[in-house]
Amino acid sequence: MAEAHVFATDMLIGARLTKGSGMEETIYNPRTGASLLKLPEATAAQVDAAVGAATAAFPQWSRTTPAERSRALFALADRIEAEGEALARAEALNCGKPFHAVLADEIPAIVDCFRFFAGAVRVLPASAAGEYIAGHTSMVRRDPVGVVASIAPWNYPL
Repeated sequence: MAEAHVFATDMLIGARLTKGSGMEETIYNPRTGASLLKLPEATAAQVDAAVGAATAAFPQWSRTTPAERSRALFALADRIEAEGEALARAEALNCGKPFHAVLADEIPAIVDCFRFFAGAVRVLPASAAGEYIAGHTSMVRRDPVGVVASIAPWNYPL
């Protein structure tokens, strides 16, 4: 079994890191079949707590400026770049990919994606406006609407 310290597996619920309290699932390296670690899943109560924490944070986050959101995404991109080698090692083990390919191809693409959206977030509030009906101006307005959940594909979890 690989050393468990290679993977940070705690969940972030609100401002607190916590371990899953549900059933353990064995995580395997798909290339070798080797067991990497046993990962406790989140319980229904932990999922509810995470949704509750995200819902509670939404009003404040939804009022952040494009500059604040941009800075947060740039900081995340910088951190991924700085930790690229360690992230590539974990990704290679978790997904069975060659380390050199993850480091040379995926990590730079991930960093670039966050930097792209760090720039794009500054233009999201921009409206598209025009007179589509004589005497009436129409516009598009983008507002945050709430908490979402996503499922990352197993082969590109980062």
